[in-house]
Amino acid sequence: MTNSMQEIENNDVLFVIGSNTKESHPIIALKMIKAKRKGAKIIVADPRRVPLVRHADIWIQHKPGTDVALLNGMMHVIIKEGLVKKDFIASLTEGFDDEFRKNLEEYTPEAVAKITGVPADTIIKAARMYGSSDKAGTYYTMGITQHAHGTENVFSIANLALMTGNLGKESVGV
Repeated sequence: MTNSMQEIENNDVLFVIGSNTKESHPIIALKMIKAKRKGAKIIVADPRRVPLVRHADIWIQHKPGTDVALLNGMMHVIIKEGLVKKDFIASLTEGFDDEFRKNLEEYTPEAVAKITGVPADTIIKAARMYGSSDKAGTYYTMGITQHAHGTENVFSIANLALMTGNLGKESVGV
């Protein structure tokens, strides 16, 4: 993790993807629920109705194996709506304006909806929520890593955090 367990309670958005947190990591789930009680928003992206969905503001029930498309769709919206942290990107990343942006052009919410089975407006809403946050944390487990696209999933999560400046400060991270 790039963030600590204690910082979870201070996230203003928690993006939980590919994780049955409440059953696999109950202490972390309790901290997430405490953050929710303090006003945080929770986005759960998982094909299964995991117990944390009960606390979610948005549940993204995408088709298994479509995580990269979903994340690319969210990043497409974040770019389109100007929610990227330009100073962070300019000083701490490489290649953003080149191949990265070009790769995301085809991942419109409508195109991603066809791939993932998630309505375009849900993708847009989740992207806006995450992208406009000052203190977003992303939480994943083996639901993201333990299949054919595991490496690409982790890269996509890292890219999402980087483009929104959600690394390297308190109460943000992956």
